[in-house]
Amino acid sequence: MAYEDEQTRRSRVVVETPTARREVVRTETAHVPERSGVSNGVVAALVIAAVALVTIVFLFMMSRQTDDATNANIALTQPTPLPQTTIVEQAAPVQQPPIIIQQPAAAPAQAPIIVTQPAPASAPPSSTGNDDGTIQSAIQKKFSDDPAFSSLGLSVTVIDGKAMLTGIVKSEAVKSQIERLVRSVKGVRGIDNQIIVSG
Repeated sequence: MAYEDEQTRRSRVVVETPTARREVVRTETAHVPERSGVSNGVVAALVIAAVALVTIVFLFMMSRQTDDATNANIALTQPTPLPQTTIVEQAAPVQQPPIIIQQPAAAPAQAPIIVTQPAPASAPPSSTGNDDGTIQSAIQKKFSDDPAFSSLGLSVTVIDGKAMLTGIVKSEAVKSQIERLVRSVKGVRGIDNQIIVSG
């Protein structure tokens, strides 16, 4: 241990005894150690700060890894965009679902295209004396009167004597029977049979 300061103190003490009197010089030397280095409190504070810093860095790294894993999971669970769908609505009874036509995927910002079937235009009476509304009513009456066809939810639209048929049936034979029934209605000049066979 190095000593920087020495403090010396001298004192004179008179000692008296019954036979004599003496004077004694007393010297006291105090050594003050050099104050170099760091105290124990500073060392403890530095150790605590270092441990806290290491803990913060460790938690930051763990949080970053968790965020990366979460982002990867989110990317995996996000649904892929569906192909563009065009929904075609037709004037049909409520129980018939709309016909959905899928088209190849286009730009993702483009919205689905909805096409609504135009209402039958009032056409001038044909040469037979029947107009489209009368023909359409006659075909719908034949559908509702026939027990085999009334529950199928078939739809018909007549424009200029041409009947467009829509609906879903279970066989080609039923589809052909419906077409023959419509041809038998007076005033029908053509048939656009768009009935779908599902079965």
